[in-house]
Amino acid sequence: MDLGLDGRVVLVTGSWRGTGAGIAGVLAAEGATVLVHGMEPGQADPVIERIRAGGGRVHGVSGDIRSDAGADQLVAGALEVAGRVDALINNYGVAEGAGWLDTPTDAWVDIYQKNTLSGVRLVQRLVGPMRERGWGRVIWISTIGHVRPRAQMPGYYASKAALPNMTVSLARELGGSGITVNCVSPGMIATPEVRASMERRAARDGVSGDWDEIQRHAAASFLNTSVGRIASVEEIGALVAFLCSDHAGYIHGADIRIDGGAADCT
Repeated sequence: MDLGLDGRVVLVTGSWRGTGAGIAGVLAAEGATVLVHGMEPGQADPVIERIRAGGGRVHGVSGDIRSDAGADQLVAGALEVAGRVDALINNYGVAEGAGWLDTPTDAWVDIYQKNTLSGVRLVQRLVGPMRERGWGRVIWISTIGHVRPRAQMPGYYASKAALPNMTVSLARELGGSGITVNCVSPGMIATPEVRASMERRAARDGVSGDWDEIQRHAAASFLNTSVGRIASVEEIGALVAFLCSDHAGYIHGADIRIDGGAADCT
């Protein structure tokens, strides 16, 4: 299926690493011009070089989107190198924090700045021009943890739980504008950090073998997925790329789980 992303400009926040880097790579492979974001200049260079080596169209942009000034810097840089932003992927976020009785309220405010308001800032700066052009995409990256939170990191899960709610509200705000707004809620993703952690755990359990064997061991011991493995970053990227396409023009205000059935498992 041709997603028709050739010529579209897509900004992926937090794409200097992990899931964001994977999403950026898939979008570039589909023909989009991708803006790879780092908090600081040069932070995203390895991802940019990898995409460029594969023939993708890519630019680096920077700005600390935990503040208004940083969001202004990022948007100015994006407009300078690409002229516009057609699709905004609010991927940036961090999973951090202690427990309910160990997390001060200022830490709750800090995680909200990172996982929630960072995306709000960019919506407020980029959606207006999308509306004027009559086409746009806004995609929030949340987590299935918003429906299955753990006792640890309550501020993280609460901040991510806001994203599906905001998706519906923003979808109503932009109804009929040509802009769609959706949320993607992954389960565990095989980022390099997660793979390394699972490999160490498998080694401690006396399991040696390839990645498929390590995943099977994880599924049997602690993973709550029906499919018996975890998602690749490319699978998350493929869903995001589809939602950016015209084929997904009737998907609006949705929270789409991509978790291998984990949210339905006990």
